[in-house]
Amino acid sequence: MCLSVLSRKPRKIPAPLVLVKQASGALPDCIHASFSGSKAAFYRACVTIRHQSWLSPVDAVEFTAIRIQGERLHLLRLFLALIALAAFLVSLALPGRTQAAAIAQDAKQETKQNIKQDAKPEPPKQNSKDTKFTAEQIVESVILIYGTRPGLEQIRRNGVERGRITRTNTEGNTEESEYERRFVRGENLEKDKIRLDQKLPTMEYSLIFGDGKLWGIINGATFTPRQDATTSFISQHHHSIDSLLRYKECGSTISLVGKDQQKGLDLFVIELVDKEKRKTRYYISARSLRVLWLEWEEGNPGGVAVKYTRRFLDYRLVQQTLVPYRTVLLEDGRQSQESRVLTITYGVKVNDSIFHRPEG
Repeated sequence: MCLSVLSRKPRKIPAPLVLVKQASGALPDCIHASFSGSKAAFYRACVTIRHQSWLSPVDAVEFTAIRIQGERLHLLRLFLALIALAAFLVSLALPGRTQAAAIAQDAKQETKQNIKQDAKPEPPKQNSKDTKFTAEQIVESVILIYGTRPGLEQIRRNGVERGRITRTNTEGNTEESEYERRFVRGENLEKDKIRLDQKLPTMEYSLIFGDGKLWGIINGATFTPRQDATTSFISQHHHSIDSLLRYKECGSTISLVGKDQQKGLDLFVIELVDKEKRKTRYYISARSLRVLWLEWEEGNPGGVAVKYTRRFLDYRLVQQTLVPYRTVLLEDGRQSQESRVLTITYGVKVNDSIFHRPEG
């Protein structure tokens, strides 16, 4: 395709090559613009386009070349220079950024350490086994487990208990008897009223305790029990679970001897001293807060003190209170008596006349 522009005033101006766009290829298509006369040539432009061979990686270099006023420029070199300059600038920027990030990270770690140092240290969790309790806390918890102080006072105000007693003498012979125990609760242990009726194979008799004194009835007649029988009855009354449950009412003092472990059982050991200076040591389960056994010592007249142990077994709930249905008495480690409760009922009306001495 050729375009011609004629000038009305011919001038001797050469027709320069305005733009040449060259691409790789074997058969060029040329479009020439020239003047028709030799002296009238004003402007001539020639554009060369090579077809479809620019896809060659070798010819792509020449495709990027531009001729301006006879000079051939290569864009690839300029592009590579720009890439090199950008890489150089990035290499300068990255170390600074990396160093700044490292400084920021160190500052964060230092801040966290300062916060941890400034924070108050938490006290170590205390193990339940190392927790210290007072004697009063332990005993009051025991009272709560057995039925609470108001509950025990209300429910066990009076009652009737029936069961069997097995006694073992020093020769190993046993003797069984049935018993019925009727009682009225007083302000303290000294003011309790108790009547224990026992039926042996050969005889029947009753022991009555009231106003702090003990006397007996046999075949309708009163009698004074032997000293050992009186001592045994009163001792078992005062060295009892009730003595611990009613320590405040009786004016007794309690103290924590310490903690003990026997046969894999963790125990609290509490010592009680009543107004008469009688001492009783209670072994209480640290897990269930039940009295497992108690101990006391008592001297026989003219003899050596005997160590007594009462073990409490087979606990059951009776009218919302805890009662051991089996009790074993040991003397210096030898079993001398075993009691088994058959029935027990609280709140039963008990006639006060059964605690009075018959006239005559």
